[in-house]
Parts: sequence; C-alpha cells; structure tokens
Amino acid sequence: MILTCLLACVCSPLFAATTTTALRKPARHHRLHWTRWNPMFRPSHESLLLQNAEVDRLELPRIQDDDELESLKASGALQPIIAGETLRFDPRLDPSRRYCRPWTRDFVQDISQAYYHRFHQQIQVNSAVRTVKVQKKLRRHNRNAAPAEGETASSHLAGLTVDLQRGGMTPEQIHWMERYLFYMKALGLVEPEEERHQWVFHIMVSGRYADWRETQDVVPVERPEPTTVTADSRAE
Repeated sequence: MILTCLLACVCSPLFAATTTTALRKPARHHRLHWTRWNPMFRPSHESLLLQNAEVDRLELPRIQDDDELESLKASGALQPIIAGETLRFDPRLDPSRRYCRPWTRDFVQDISQAYYHRFHQQIQVNSAVRTVKVQKKLRRHNRNAAPAEGETASSHLAGLTVDLQRGGMTPEQIHWMERYLFYMKALGLVEPEEERHQWVFHIMVSGRYADWRETQDVVPVERPEPTTVTADSRAE
C-alpha cells in the first residue's frame, strides 16, 4: 500500500513539474556559463600594467583632447585605418577616431588579411584611438572600462590599441584568433585581452612590431599551434 502511494506521488503531474524545475535550472545555467566564457586572455590588472609600461617605454603621450588628437594626425604620428575587402568598422565608431599608431595600423592590416584568407570574412574594428575626454565619458557608462589616468590607464589613449569584434564569431574563428594572438604575445609584440562586457579582442600592439615586421619576407597567414612556441622564441 505504501509503495503504491509513493509511485502515485512520483508519477503525478505536480511532482514531475516540481522535480523537473528543481533539477534542470541549475544544470542549464552552469553549462551555459562555462561554454560561453572561457577566454585565453582574461582581462587583468597585470595586463593593464604591461600595456602602460609599453606606452611609457615609447614615451608616448596620453592624448588629452581633440586638439591634441588632430595635431598628431597632422604630423603623421597617427595613421588612418583603411576599410576594405578584409576590414570594416563598427558604424558607430566616430570617423575622427579611426586612427592609430603606424605599427598598430600594420598589425590590423596583417591580421585582417590572414583572417580573410582563412574564413573569407571581414574583421570589424570597434574602437581605436581615444582621448582622455572620451575615456572619462565612457567610464560613466561602462564601469569595466579602464581609467583615463594612472598606472592602469587605457592604452587606447596613446593610439597603440584596437578593439576587434569578438561577438558573432564561431568557436573556430575565436580559436584561430587566440592562436594568432598567442603567437604574437609569445614574441612580445602584443598584449591582448578578451573583454566580456563589450565582447571584443582588446589588443595593444608594441612598438617592436614595426621592427619585427621588417624582418619578415612575408607575414604568414597561418600561425603555428601555441604548443610549438617556447620561451626561447620571445623577443628581447
């Protein structure tokens, strides 16, 4: 009699609905959390310090306002990023800020060509140079954005950095990007982060990229697996 009552309770619609709800929700949430966000390059305080160390090594100014920005454009210290077959811009990016340092422009050109060669799709630039004024405004709306001042200030302020769209990429495309950036980071040529809030690859390009690029007869369109890169291959 007790067994019959127990089976009746387990098989009842009310019990089934309650049990299903209690068991499935946590499992589904846990699975989505780990499959959707497991980046190779997590943002960190240490990464911001490395980016600012490169800005200081190159003795670059943090661009304060539009007047200073326009002066650097006029002198050629900042170069325009050119859209084309392999590269596009987020249409919300102000045309006046589609600029960066010459070696960063070359890096963007190289990675977009390699990406297009592999996937026949464009890479999208979401952000490039910023001024301190723009960064402070951004901070008011996005508390995850780097400060406009101090030892962890955004490297966008020096024109070294671009944000490339990560959202919308397939797992294969994300893996390809991470391999490419792993190789460049191992050589000491970039300092990348994968930002979750904006869903972009934030990439600071070292001034050493220009010299390294001069030594390459052809910039390879495919990079070796990360396991093939050793500490001995790091740039000095």
